[in-house]
Amino acid sequence: MAGRHKRRRAGRSVLAFLTAFGALAGAGLAGAAPADAAVAKRARVAPGVTYEEFDIDAAKGVAHAHVLRVDLGNPQVRVDLLYPGAVASRAQVSRMADAQGAVAGVNGDFFNISEAQHPGVEVTGASVGPAIAAGRTLKAAVPKGQRFGPALPSGTTTEDVLAVDTDGRARLDRLALDGSVGTADAQLPLGGLNQYALPVGSVGAFTSEWGSASRVRATCGTDTDRAAPCSTDTYEVTVRDGAVVSAADTPGSGPIAAGTTVLVGRETGAQQLRKFATGEEVHIEHRLVSAAGGAAYRLALGGYPVLSGGSPLPGLDDTTSAVRTAVGIADGGRRLLLLALDGAAAYRTGLTIAEVAGTMRELGSDDAFSLDGGGSSTLVARKAGASAVSVRNHPSGGAERAVANGIGVFSGT
Repeated sequence: MAGRHKRRRAGRSVLAFLTAFGALAGAGLAGAAPADAAVAKRARVAPGVTYEEFDIDAAKGVAHAHVLRVDLGNPQVRVDLLYPGAVASRAQVSRMADAQGAVAGVNGDFFNISEAQHPGVEVTGASVGPAIAAGRTLKAAVPKGQRFGPALPSGTTTEDVLAVDTDGRARLDRLALDGSVGTADAQLPLGGLNQYALPVGSVGAFTSEWGSASRVRATCGTDTDRAAPCSTDTYEVTVRDGAVVSAADTPGSGPIAAGTTVLVGRETGAQQLRKFATGEEVHIEHRLVSAAGGAAYRLALGGYPVLSGGSPLPGLDDTTSAVRTAVGIADGGRRLLLLALDGAAAYRTGLTIAEVAGTMRELGSDDAFSLDGGGSSTLVARKAGASAVSVRNHPSGGAERAVANGIGVFSGT
């Protein structure tokens, strides 16, 4: 589109932020709803899915937004988790969307992206929060102190999720791990499921969903300090078909077969696992428990809430601007708004989190959820007549980044 990278005049911007943060009791800077005349581009992607792009006149300059409007009330439309087929893996959003047959999508949760503090420890690429794909639980949340990404708003946790239930209704929720490891002599609480970081003193379970990455990272850091040294007191037990088949003093790597669970313990958890004997029967249970109660989810992924019941969360950062990705929920959970900002040089100042909350509200969201941003921010959608998606925004790193997961939009399937 001609002149796309040039800053447009304020009179043509879609969202003119007019009201101060404090005047809205913690809300982000708010403005007028988008006018059709100011939308730079609008196109139908598929039944129930439309794509728009427009400018936002923000505190630190013009940001350029790319938005997917998704009608979950349309029987042809559904959303699900995009992921590379393993928790401890990464792929570009466009590749995941095409592999799974999605017509559009955005990047998802924050993830284990570096290990500068732990030389020699493999970077897993695994996401921070809980994840559910096609109704199947993939993982639980890491401890809050082990999170990669910006500081969480007050009152939020790594267990916060954007979720869509099996009836196609979206909501914000929290998913906590409820699990145990039982033998004839002991019943141990399960502290983790396919996580790149386990709570100090706990036992975590790794299944075939994890992938082949090393499990050492799960024993590094503490509940409050991601950079703390790796534990020197670890133990690993492999359980196949309900019985212990092997053990090791250090966590291993490689694919985990179906019907097999690898238990990794650190500190007190390691000491408990050392009591397990080869051939001993072990019963392992785990599930994610919804704080909202009673929901069966098709999709869930982590991030953090920024808007609840039409009101921005109190204390949202109104200083740090960046390229962002977010998802909004409207119409009682029957409509999703997926937003990714453009990372081209002309727009790279982006939005503050307070501005993201205000933007999602003005677009019609009652609730909104921030996803990974910066170089991860990616929005893809099929163009007319195409069988593959195209990246619609400009990733700020100059190329599409491989990420842990995303939200895929499916239509007509």
